[in-house]
Amino acid sequence: MTREFPYAHAPRLPEGDVIDLAQLFTPALPLRPEESLELEIGPGRGWFIFERLEAAPAVRMLGLEIRRKWATIVDDRLRTRGFASRARVFAEDARLALPRFPDASLSVVYVHFPDPWWKKRHQKRLVLGAGLLDQLARVLIPEGKLLIQTDVEERAAAYEALVSAHPAFAPATGTTPRIDDHAYVARSPRERRAMEDGLPIHRLHYRRLSRSSSALPASGEAP
Repeated sequence: MTREFPYAHAPRLPEGDVIDLAQLFTPALPLRPEESLELEIGPGRGWFIFERLEAAPAVRMLGLEIRRKWATIVDDRLRTRGFASRARVFAEDARLALPRFPDASLSVVYVHFPDPWWKKRHQKRLVLGAGLLDQLARVLIPEGKLLIQTDVEERAAAYEALVSAHPAFAPATGTTPRIDDHAYVARSPRERRAMEDGLPIHRLHYRRLSRSSSALPASGEAP
């Protein structure tokens, strides 16, 4: 008897070189002018997505969660709570999924407390690297936002150096990407825990520069 792999039927993105993101929701309707589409990379148990949906009725959310268990559980909860028309979570590695997203299709991307890998041999597992950042620059709309949060200063410094050196990004406001808090209302579980424990949270907030002011080539163009 063959034992079925746990969560073998976890929600996955459809096949194809380019994904029609509107088709991921039920019903499959294109975004209305007043709506925006946001992405959380690594939503875990999904608290941030649920709180964001409740706080912002004109927002749709996608989540890319590499753990099949939590992708399945959260996607099921979204459906049972009536959010299937506004949010989905898929069992996908963002580094492999984002290249199939259309250009300029997302308004905001959230990366909460990523990369809990400290040993040198684990560096290849890091999510937020140059390759992913190039894809985020491509899929964000002009003036779209990127929020990165971590409770580890060394990680924050590394992310700040990486993103600040990228030609497609600039601080969302002012001259530094560092902010005391964000205005998205929702909180990730680890963010909430850190706040309750009085731990420092390092928040980096960037905006996607317009294509005319960025040196990044459009999809398919030679660098």
